[in-house]
Amino acid sequence: MGAYHADSDGSERPGQPSREAVLDLQTRVNHAVIGQERVVERLIIALLANGNVLIEGLPGLAKTRAIKSLAQNLEADFSRIQFTPDLLPSDVTGGEIYRSDGQGGGTFEFRQGPVFGNLVLADEINRAPAKVQSALLEAMEERQVTVAGKRYKLPDLFMVLATENPIEQEGTYPLPEAQMDRFLMHVHIDYPSDADEVKVLRLVRDENAGGSASTPPPKIPQQAIFDARKEIDRITSTDAIETYMVGLIAATRRPSEYGDKLKQWIAIGASPRGSLALDRTSRVQAWLQGRDYVVPEDVQAIAHDCLRHRITLSYEATADGIRVDDVIDEIIRQVAVAA
Repeated sequence: MGAYHADSDGSERPGQPSREAVLDLQTRVNHAVIGQERVVERLIIALLANGNVLIEGLPGLAKTRAIKSLAQNLEADFSRIQFTPDLLPSDVTGGEIYRSDGQGGGTFEFRQGPVFGNLVLADEINRAPAKVQSALLEAMEERQVTVAGKRYKLPDLFMVLATENPIEQEGTYPLPEAQMDRFLMHVHIDYPSDADEVKVLRLVRDENAGGSASTPPPKIPQQAIFDARKEIDRITSTDAIETYMVGLIAATRRPSEYGDKLKQWIAIGASPRGSLALDRTSRVQAWLQGRDYVVPEDVQAIAHDCLRHRITLSYEATADGIRVDDVIDEIIRQVAVAA
């Protein structure tokens, strides 16, 4: 099991189990982003599941801070793309530039765009038109970029963390369904509690005053994440659990079999990517809990984040104020685990 402790000179050496390193990373981010423990946990789950995350929430709720804190505590290159209406696809992927040799000739060479980072923040992703949003599709799904007929491989550690504002719709472009489906999870972020907001005030005040003078701890190495992924691959899932996950997805496609409520609420169900997302994230959830097997509670814990962007509500449901989370609650209530 690969893992690492820092020597006194700051270098890394084998020794720390990967789970300990991941939990340490989660703790560090929680210290920097107060009151958003569930969101931080989802970021860790997506990182370990090798998936992409869409975070939706009102302005000022520490969406960007959470992502930046994750990058600051991990041995990783951080890239930020501020999506705007005038953004071009080449601003995301990079492009070829002509370099003269000074003798009347020259060659084209590829200059990498910000998508070639390890952790890529796509800030306010719905502010750019679909042509730019689609530039991320190949990178998110195939972990490569194609420019001028040539393919360029992205780093082994790669994750897109996109944010969007749910209320300000003027000047925004809804994400295409194909791109939404490529996000492993769609995470909602809400206001912190009053007690946590007091802690936020103190934290920011301390940071503005210069913060702690102590040396920051060494960053968590990428190898700890890769080692953790290997361990997660060995997490077992019984036939009953797999049938349960598929049953949850099936209920979104055949809602009429589960009563009038779901029949009236659901217009389009989840794709097979929904089943794959449940499987991958439930294994990570079990691993974080210290188990080598998946239980139904693991699946239920991450079902909302894996499915809320894969279910399309009917007009009637939207008119009645039904939320996608209400639909998922009803599905979990009705779909039973096989004995």
